[in-house]
Amino acid sequence: MIQDFARVLREQIRNDMNNYADDIAGGACRTFEEYQKLVGVIQGLALAERYILDLAKRAEDADE
Repeated sequence: MIQDFARVLREQIRNDMNNYADDIAGGACRTFEEYQKLVGVIQGLALAERYILDLAKRAEDADE
C-alpha cells in the first residue's frame, strides 16, 4: 500500500517539476526573482521526490 501511495505522490511531484521546468524554458519568468523562485520550487520538489524514493525503498526492504 505504501508503494502505491509513494508512486502516486512521486508522479504528481514529477509532473509539477516538469511543468515548472517547462515554464522556465518557455520564458514565463519576467524577472530574475521569478526565475530564482521557480528554480527553488523545483529544487524543493526534487528533494521531496528523493525522500519519497528513499522511504519507498526502506518500506520495500522491510517487507522482504
